[in-house]
Amino acid sequence: MILAGLQKNSFIDFPGKISCVLFVTGCNFICPYCHNADLARGDYPARIESTEAIDFLKSRRGMLEGVAITGGEPTLDSGLFNLCRSVKSLGYPVKLDTNGSRPGVLRRLLDQQLVDFIAMDIKAPLDDYHPFCRNHQIHERLAASIRTIMASSPAYEFRTTCAAPFVNEAGIETIAKTIAGAACYVLQPFNRRAVCLDPTFNHRQDPTIFPEAMQRFKSLAEPFVKRCMIR
Repeated sequence: MILAGLQKNSFIDFPGKISCVLFVTGCNFICPYCHNADLARGDYPARIESTEAIDFLKSRRGMLEGVAITGGEPTLDSGLFNLCRSVKSLGYPVKLDTNGSRPGVLRRLLDQQLVDFIAMDIKAPLDDYHPFCRNHQIHERLAASIRTIMASSPAYEFRTTCAAPFVNEAGIETIAKTIAGAACYVLQPFNRRAVCLDPTFNHRQDPTIFPEAMQRFKSLAEPFVKRCMIR
């Protein structure tokens, strides 16, 4: 398996753990505000073999506490299962970032106990994904992923990047109802300084959701989930 690279340590990518981050290229979504544009397009210039990453992880046993696998969309790569097995064989817990588009892959990973934490991004209400994905049946796959994660993942969180015009009060409440009973729902303000997949995104209008509105979003979501936070 070819990776785009690794981040040797992170204090934010795996909640509660000092982790290494492994990056996978390619994505089946076209989120305009995506800040990993090169990874999403699959044309990230750097490449390393997964064996090189595993050698690094071997050398950091006792110092790192976990491994986060992100992208792009990692579930698109058939090598993900072997990568998770290799990481788990070293004693590391594995956290997976996903857009939720491949529920069957998530189910198999969980059945084989290859992931310990799943973070699924929910971009908008499930029937309003047209700015992010051209698959008109994507809402069915997303709903299946949500059910699978809530039923089977040892730990998990759902996340929404809050950027105008895609997120508003009604949308946040709809998402929260969709994941009712979830252990954790994270609201992330969009970083306007990011270089986006759509390079014109920041210039067409101001996508910023300001702190007061973020707090309002949080108050709307809190009644439906066990924990809601702004990160």
